[in-house]
Amino acid sequence: MDLAIGAKQTWVMMDLLTKKGDSKVVAQCSYPLTGIACVKRIYSELATLECTPQGLKLIDKVEGLEHAELEKLIGLPIAV
Repeated sequence: MDLAIGAKQTWVMMDLLTKKGDSKVVAQCSYPLTGIACVKRIYSELATLECTPQGLKLIDKVEGLEHAELEKLIGLPIAV
């Protein structure tokens, strides 16, 4: 069942990293998809990110976390 059908906006609330410390935000999905390019925002304990056709855009981040550190954790470029 596709939960994104008919939704005007889809926001995701999640931990940014796995228990092993790997980013849950990835450039390409490895599982079959039912809702493609439907997520508009990602809310995590470290940052709020907007998903755009050009890539990730930083909306907000926790105090003390540098932009470069966040990019390193995620492994993807993040526009400001």
